[in-house]
Amino acid sequence: MEKKIIPPEFIDSMRFQIGEPETERLVEALLNAPQPISVRINPEKPTSSGLDLAEGVPWCSQGLYLRERPKFTFNPLLHAGCFYVQEASSMLLQQALSAILKNLPEGQELRVLDLCAAPGGKSTLALSALPENTFFVANEAISLRANILSENVLKWGKPNTVVTSNFPADFAPLHHFFDIIIADVPCSGEGMFRKEQAAIDQWTPEYVQKCAKLQREIIAQIADTLRPGGFLVYSTCTFNSHEDEENVAFCCQEFPARLVPIPMEESWGVVETAACNYHCFPHRCKGEGFFLALMQKEGEYTAPKPKKSKGKERRSAPPAEVAELRKWLRDETDLTFSCNEANQQFNAFPAHLQQACQEFQKARLNQLHHGIPAAIKKGKKLQPLQALALSNRLQPESFPRHAVSKEEAIAYLRTEAFVLPPSVPRGYVLLTFEGVPLGFVNNLGNRANNLYPSEWRIRSTHTSES
Repeated sequence: MEKKIIPPEFIDSMRFQIGEPETERLVEALLNAPQPISVRINPEKPTSSGLDLAEGVPWCSQGLYLRERPKFTFNPLLHAGCFYVQEASSMLLQQALSAILKNLPEGQELRVLDLCAAPGGKSTLALSALPENTFFVANEAISLRANILSENVLKWGKPNTVVTSNFPADFAPLHHFFDIIIADVPCSGEGMFRKEQAAIDQWTPEYVQKCAKLQREIIAQIADTLRPGGFLVYSTCTFNSHEDEENVAFCCQEFPARLVPIPMEESWGVVETAACNYHCFPHRCKGEGFFLALMQKEGEYTAPKPKKSKGKERRSAPPAEVAELRKWLRDETDLTFSCNEANQQFNAFPAHLQQACQEFQKARLNQLHHGIPAAIKKGKKLQPLQALALSNRLQPESFPRHAVSKEEAIAYLRTEAFVLPPSVPRGYVLLTFEGVPLGFVNNLGNRANNLYPSEWRIRSTHTSES
């Protein structure tokens, strides 16, 4: 294996920023320290089966370190949304969200944008950390990454989400719409030097300046969408002050905004490099490089005012299909149902967030999904979709259930042909693994049609034992 070479210009910049002794320790960690492996458990599907747990991540209530890296691909519970593989330092977002919630009126509806959200680690963390009355938008500009984001959000199972694929400037029509914006902006990736050789290979001082400029452009484009008194969470996975402290100062001027302290325990090793600017350095924290700052936009905060409905929801689902869908979902009276006429897909969305959803629709953004894509019409029947199986609103008693072994689960996740025992009823059957819903098949008797989405399938040709 070729030995890593940290760019000399990077080392010089760190010497200037944090001093010689700290830089020596940082470089040593980047070159030689072991990489911690961490996951975050879904609190609504709380299981850690198959994971060799070491200890908890101290700044995240659902974060866990593992003793060694397993073959995550072949753990069916990952695909069922029971846990998410996430770098521990980035879980510090939970502390920022906790600080925000202490500064906002309790019990009110929140409107949140995760602007650069792929692959979904911070979105799924925020969905677990924020209250149920949150209208949550997860966005990714690059379409391929946006599809991965949509998959991971659907697996997490929360119905209060909209996933979009748009550039920051596209959100301009949403004047003062969001209460919270999470901006984990594209960066030079210095914090990934230990994990990814590509991060080292692409690094130059010019690339740092290019990233810093792009970050300022992104912030400027979304500044007006944050309501007065709203909060901006700014983060990067890099160390340099151009992309971090200097751009935080730019954010404070652009909005304008004031910095908000985030409570930190000394034992965590998080470094406050300037007032309310927080760094995770891998020689001090058990994680990779990460930077975080929390700002509150100036002005008096006012919650969204309720508006009278202007009639029925656009593209509302037909009553017969709604009646069927209500049998498949828990707390169904708190859901509204719509139908996409182009593909006959039926979606369920929390009724108490309908006003926010309707206002959001006016911006005509490119949406990949909203709420729970619950079913699609096939002839005269509704076929349940994978998102329904993984949703926390699934009424599991609505379908016959069949428990599968790990080998059968992997075969299902590869979209291979399936045969069920004769005792299993015909029709749509919910497969489960260790009691957790995995997905649907359509049991025809002599065979069962695998309904797992082909774009989500396990593509590896290795076996789980190899």
